[in-house]
Amino acid sequence: MEIFLVAIGGSLGSLTRFRIGKLLLDRSLGGRGTGLGNGIPLGTFFVNITGAILLGFLSGFYNYYVDSGVLYYRIFGDGFLGAYTTFSTFMYEGFNYFQESKALNAIVYILVSLALGVAGFTAGYFLARVACG
Repeated sequence: MEIFLVAIGGSLGSLTRFRIGKLLLDRSLGGRGTGLGNGIPLGTFFVNITGAILLGFLSGFYNYYVDSGVLYYRIFGDGFLGAYTTFSTFMYEGFNYFQESKALNAIVYILVSLALGVAGFTAGYFLARVACG
């Protein structure tokens, strides 16, 4: 049953990521297209930051309701958010900046993504704790 739940959540998460990526394809911060030329790739950046916030919230909520939240965590945490966020694309885009001799772009993109991801997860976690508490 758990595998089925993760598969359903994963399907919905990957489709959501794909659609958001298409919507933001021509809207990159400081550049065009995927942002690999000059700007920050908004699709990947957006899904990873919002995914961190949502996973933080879900984790905070799940820790409060441990017994009743296991199936929901499988669907939304392992499934949906696991497929929605994309570490591999994030690494690919950061690596491409280095290959294009844009080390500053790579460093800024990677560090800002990591910092906002950790901050977003933390904010989501504590927001859930306040909402549940």
